[in-house]
Amino acid sequence: MTTCEICQSNDFSSIEAKERMFGTSDTFTYAECNSCKSLFLLDPPADLGKYYPSNYYSFGEFNSSNPFLGLLKKLRYKAFTYGISISPPVYFDWLSPLKLTKNSKIADIGCGNGQLLAELSYCGFKSLHGYDPFVEENYIAKRFSIRKKDFFEIEETYDLIMFHHSFEHLPNAIEVFENLTKILNPGGEVLIRVPVTDGQVWKEEKEYWFQLDAPRHLFIPNTKSMQILGDKFGLELFNTTFDSMDSQFWGTALYKKGKPLMGSNIEEEFSKEELADFRKKANHYNKEKIGDQACFYFRKKEA
Repeated sequence: MTTCEICQSNDFSSIEAKERMFGTSDTFTYAECNSCKSLFLLDPPADLGKYYPSNYYSFGEFNSSNPFLGLLKKLRYKAFTYGISISPPVYFDWLSPLKLTKNSKIADIGCGNGQLLAELSYCGFKSLHGYDPFVEENYIAKRFSIRKKDFFEIEETYDLIMFHHSFEHLPNAIEVFENLTKILNPGGEVLIRVPVTDGQVWKEEKEYWFQLDAPRHLFIPNTKSMQILGDKFGLELFNTTFDSMDSQFWGTALYKKGKPLMGSNIEEEFSKEELADFRKKANHYNKEKIGDQACFYFRKKEA
């Protein structure tokens, strides 16, 4: 790579990283733009599918709710929209900055097993569509659908397009944003939850950073590069919220011990006191905007 596709800088640093989730130790090289701080995986493997085995964490069976529990979830979300919080799940916070109605047409990119789509259906949303090229087959149900399809193959248009830690798995951020402008309705919104290089853990730990996740993460942005992308394609970045978790600490510490994520028991590796400290530290990092992941909210102009 000679020129950054985001900001056109020619100034790069390189870093070698190993596959650590499953412990294969395959080695890969990332280029970090020293201007916009984006990370790019150089020479991705030809067969990325082998790094998404059947036990990859997003592909388990989703948990369905019986009619009574589904009704309670619907009432809980309705109460939340009126400012009444009754043990709200975290995805309520993700949705709160968005302008949604029950008829909003919603796409979840890289939806995995569709658990979030199922939960949103219980909240009353009626037009829910998931896309993931690595699911085994299409799943069409009354409440939502999942299609075995690549993001760039989508032809329908949407009021909300969500990437919950799937954006970093796509190969070209410029092409992703270009496609967003095509499949996003006027006034439509985009929610991208993604690892970011603003994180203090990345700056301190580099190749051991839990969310580097080579080679599955092809592109990892910075808040600066996300602003550039929005401006380049006429999408207003109207909200940014850091939502990093304690895994940035225990996951990174696990990798520094030379242990993979899969097959490791976190409660055996770390004491209750250590885990509690990690959770407290994550909240602090989010407030200081130095956590290792963030939510980016974009809006397309009305026609």
